[in-house]
Amino acid sequence: MNYSVPAYLPPFMLMGMITVITAVLLGLRSALRRAAWPEKDLFKAFWSISSILVGWFVFAVVTSVAGLYRPPSGRPPTIQYALLAPIVLGVVLFRMSPLLRRALAAVPDTWLVGVQVYRVLGVIFLVLYAGGHLPGVFALPAGVGDTLVGILAPFVAASFARSGDGAERSVRIWNLLGIADLVIAVTLGFLTSPSPFQVAAFDRPSALIAMFPLSLIPVFAVPLSILLHIASLQRLSQHPVTGVRERIQDVASSRELKRNTAHSIQQ
Repeated sequence: MNYSVPAYLPPFMLMGMITVITAVLLGLRSALRRAAWPEKDLFKAFWSISSILVGWFVFAVVTSVAGLYRPPSGRPPTIQYALLAPIVLGVVLFRMSPLLRRALAAVPDTWLVGVQVYRVLGVIFLVLYAGGHLPGVFALPAGVGDTLVGILAPFVAASFARSGDGAERSVRIWNLLGIADLVIAVTLGFLTSPSPFQVAAFDRPSALIAMFPLSLIPVFAVPLSILLHIASLQRLSQHPVTGVRERIQDVASSRELKRNTAHSIQQ
């Protein structure tokens, strides 16, 4: 098994992660401006979230380069803690921070879906499999699943924007598909990596997943994607698409009734 990191992998991963962060922050800033926030509140919200996101990414890079997620032979893996901790902290922070909740409320539902077009970067798993760097039992489901979720993201977002019949259901299904893809990929990566828990791919283990820069996916990209899925599902539960047209018609009918009533009183 070739455990060396291909020369193309570091620039691909770093440029990909920087692109993801840039897209998220630009989308957030645009959403806050459209919400007509006071400049002071906009500045505070944007730079607070930016600091958290960039700081998290820097931490992921430093710990990955330091080899923190490559335990000695025969020792249990540690990368799962770096994957789960941001998810738990993100949910707790959301519940404790009114500013974060208000910022999320300003972000369009369609953006929470469409931004995950970056998941097409998961094609790198297929490239690494073709080069003999990853086992097929892990790379194929992870690569195909991520690419599929990323390709579907803009189409589901466009359908959501049109609020057509079944739009809410499509978004929910897409979110669940995205979460399932990540859970399956993480599980297979864990079970095929060199550790006491390895149960498959002994001839070609997923050693690269714990090495820089591929470790940035489970340490940064996967938790970020799961948090975006959670945010999207949260927004759906608060602002369902189903019945939007009916509510608009009800409002219009109510306004028309008020106008007719006022006209009758004047007469």
